[in-house]
Amino acid sequence: MNTRADTVLRCSGLLKRFGGEVAVNDINLCLDAGEVVALIGFNGAGKTTLMRLALAMTRPEAGEASIFGQNVATAGPQQWRRVGQMIETPFAYPELTVAENLWAAARLHGLTRTQAPGAVRAVTERLDLGAYTTRRSSTLSQGNKQRLGLASALVHAPRLLILDEPTNALDPAGVVLLRDLVQQAAREGTAVLVSSHHLDEVARVADRVEVIHRGRLVGQLSPQGADLEHAFFEMVHAADCDAAQSAAPENRSGEVA
Repeated sequence: MNTRADTVLRCSGLLKRFGGEVAVNDINLCLDAGEVVALIGFNGAGKTTLMRLALAMTRPEAGEASIFGQNVATAGPQQWRRVGQMIETPFAYPELTVAENLWAAARLHGLTRTQAPGAVRAVTERLDLGAYTTRRSSTLSQGNKQRLGLASALVHAPRLLILDEPTNALDPAGVVLLRDLVQQAAREGTAVLVSSHHLDEVARVADRVEVIHRGRLVGQLSPQGADLEHAFFEMVHAADCDAAQSAAPENRSGEVA
């Protein structure tokens, strides 16, 4: 796979099994600075596992992932402080307030004591969390916990942002706010990888839509396509047909039965 000078994330030949089940199967994927790539697929298709491999949360059995040109297995603070992520359930310290959680996220990502307060104020305003800064995160609604998770991923202005189903629990206003944040981050040069079930929503923000099915990337869809949902189902159906044909036993004449 050719890698451009501005490639931020590169996945090459990634393979991951859980028991006897293949979760990610020979996946190659690149993200460049300022690019928004949407990853769409059914539940269990491999979206979250791929993101975990890209973030070194789990180890591949084959292949590798790199961020900013460094293999994630050996990446250090210089690389990881430039990454923001929210995978599955947003993490927050339940005993800390919203402001304290964001302060901790800012400091853990390398912001200084003088930089952190301004960054916390800015992201609090962007995610409309001002009314909750003194509330413990354990008392927040699911929607506001989701906003806090997004704020923690964004507080340090990352150059790579990986978001797994970020619209979960968000109300319509939150979905629009997230859309604006992703677009703004991309304009500022951040590479964004986002997974979603909402095809119409990803079409609004993505430069490229990658379809993952049964652990494989089976094709790309144009975000400007007239019927993204129909095209998605056609693509996964074709992938299933190809897989069934490849697995079919040969008949006596040597043709596929």
